[in-house]
Amino acid sequence: MRILIAAAGSRGDVAPYTGLGAALSRAGYDVALAATDAFAPLAHDAGLEFRSLPADTRGQGEVTGKRDLMRAAAAFITDLGQGFADAVDKGTDLLLLSTTTAPLGWHLTEATGTPSLGVYLQPTAPTGDFPPVVTGSRSLGRLANRATGRFALRMADRVYTQAVTQLRHRLALPPASPSEVRRRQEQANWPILHGFSTALVPRPSDWRPGLDIVGNWWPHHDPAERLPSELEDFLSAGPRPVLIGFGSMASGNGERLSEIAVQALHRAGLRGILQAGNAHLAADGDDVLTIGDIPHALLFPRLAAVVHHAGAGTSAAALRAGVPAVPVPVTADQPFWARRLATVGAATDPIPFRSLTAERLADSLHQVVKQQTHSRAAAQAAQHMATENGAGKAIKAIQQLTDG
Repeated sequence: MRILIAAAGSRGDVAPYTGLGAALSRAGYDVALAATDAFAPLAHDAGLEFRSLPADTRGQGEVTGKRDLMRAAAAFITDLGQGFADAVDKGTDLLLLSTTTAPLGWHLTEATGTPSLGVYLQPTAPTGDFPPVVTGSRSLGRLANRATGRFALRMADRVYTQAVTQLRHRLALPPASPSEVRRRQEQANWPILHGFSTALVPRPSDWRPGLDIVGNWWPHHDPAERLPSELEDFLSAGPRPVLIGFGSMASGNGERLSEIAVQALHRAGLRGILQAGNAHLAADGDDVLTIGDIPHALLFPRLAAVVHHAGAGTSAAALRAGVPAVPVPVTADQPFWARRLATVGAATDPIPFRSLTAERLADSLHQVVKQQTHSRAAAQAAQHMATENGAGKAIKAIQQLTDG
């Protein structure tokens, strides 16, 4: 049986599907990953076939304003829609669609009859339990949370309008708006598996049937991989350090962020590791080391704390390692995850990216490392996550869907 996983966005939006894809391969499925070209090496390393989607997310780490974000998203989605139909061939038996690709994939399902399943990394269905992920706002009360949740989906649908019009025309389907097609999916209880932990987001009781939270899908990495010797030496040379990194965010802010990071570490009396990322953080000294990409699963358990942008994947990886965090959200769903980490006690209150100073970071670092409450909460969440088997539950759901 041939499965195509379609995902788009930054590294954190794609990498988890390499782990899910590898697990599906081991279960006997023939798996391809469709994503933008930057992620071809990730797919190949996980032993998956790669299909190219025609859009470019580079430079999106520089987008922080909501209006800029909507504009960049619409341009990205329109590019994506152009080649989406090319990625799905007649031999595909099942489409697994991410949050970003589902509003395009539904039309392929309609045109070809290929069954599909949602594999989301964010909760998008409206609920009274929390406000929509993309608004980053505090809870507004149950009624208002649901209303803003519905409004957020309407806003998202607007981003897809042009891409959907072109795609339906190309597939010889009658015209239909993104909102109309979304309503059809909801009425049919289209199944969506959510690849995050109930330690962070318990399943809302007001969700419709067909929406399940299964636990995280972890990015694939070679079990034989080891930490570089320079990093191993640094870790062994003193107390546990703090990692500071912003992933694919904060391009062009490297110099300022590196300075803030080093000053904050000195103020808090801590050793630190800077992860270069798209911001190109860099500093060196006896108590600071700069590194490139390292699998979270190898490094995080060795740390005292992580300062990060609160992307879904990094937030989960720190929690899985039982390590507390100082979240510095930049944009999109990051304020949501930052707040969830703080709510469960595994992180300090978020420091919005625009408000980051050496003083604020030092205070938060002092709090997160010296007070045991955050570490205890992170350890408790890690125990909960260890009982979840996101890939196993996804395989079971796929077997039920295809056998049924």
